[in-house]
Amino acid sequence: MRWAAAVALLWVPGLLNAQRVVDAEGRVQVAMVKMPYTGSRNVVELSDVPAYLERGGIAALLEDRGAAVAPIGAIDLTPEQKREYGTWHRMGMANGHLADFVAQSVRAQHLHVGLLANCTSLIGVLGGLQQVASSSERIGLVFIDAHGDFNTPETTLSGMLGGMPVAVAAGLGLHNLRNESGLSTPIPTENIVLGAARDLDPLERELVAEHRLTRFSVDDIRSLSPRLHRIMEDLSTRTDLIYVHIDMDVLDPAEVPGHPLTVADGPTSQELAAAVALMFTYEKTVAFGVASTPANERDPDGVSRAAAYRLIQGAVDGVKRRTLP
Repeated sequence: MRWAAAVALLWVPGLLNAQRVVDAEGRVQVAMVKMPYTGSRNVVELSDVPAYLERGGIAALLEDRGAAVAPIGAIDLTPEQKREYGTWHRMGMANGHLADFVAQSVRAQHLHVGLLANCTSLIGVLGGLQQVASSSERIGLVFIDAHGDFNTPETTLSGMLGGMPVAVAAGLGLHNLRNESGLSTPIPTENIVLGAARDLDPLERELVAEHRLTRFSVDDIRSLSPRLHRIMEDLSTRTDLIYVHIDMDVLDPAEVPGHPLTVADGPTSQELAAAVALMFTYEKTVAFGVASTPANERDPDGVSRAAAYRLIQGAVDGVKRRTLP
């Protein structure tokens, strides 16, 4: 019997808890994956951002802080798939592989951590969680970004796919991309939370209001407000599995100086890491992703990479704080 299949037989959806994520020696079990595909047109299709995050020693850092890190995986297309036409089509296929990786990680009771080129990968992560949940609709998304990424092809001003993935996950457009990404059923909008979004396009803002997306602010992050607890408690009652996704442009621009889409008045990485830790004290929060980290010449002093590492460590620290029965 294959390892993944054997694990699946032992796992019951909705029962992930601190005892199964933390091993017998008290170490948080972490499975990381690099996802380089961007889905972007007319630019380089593969990003070096995930490799840049790996090269800085994130695995060793987590192990020094008491985690057990599996060998870091990498998403790639098969030779046949690489010959397929269409950047968005290839993005969907890559997301399909990511979905399989996420599902296997969660079934194995690992905390999933994604080192992501950009936010379009969130559709694949959600597709993986959907494979594992007791119901296709019992998936939650906490999306933390300076932008809403809730545009559709009809509302977008920029035409950027990276500004649409939350709306795609909600079933508002690009259904082929969503299905290829493994997300066969859209995520209910009541299970989507926007955090710190402060730069929305006009029609995008109307969509967010129309679908009544739950939101929290930068001030909620800074103060670790009771609202954050209420949101996580409510989301936990309606879902089996929760994914926390962060675009690095949400941060104070001083911490991501090489990012082209920063917005004023963002939280520091220390403030956001504390909020992430709070979210991961909730046992249904099983996956974390960090996207769009400035890399290489855009991060010559390593400031952005260090900020991303603080956020990842926040997720691990939150799991460690879970109360064991």
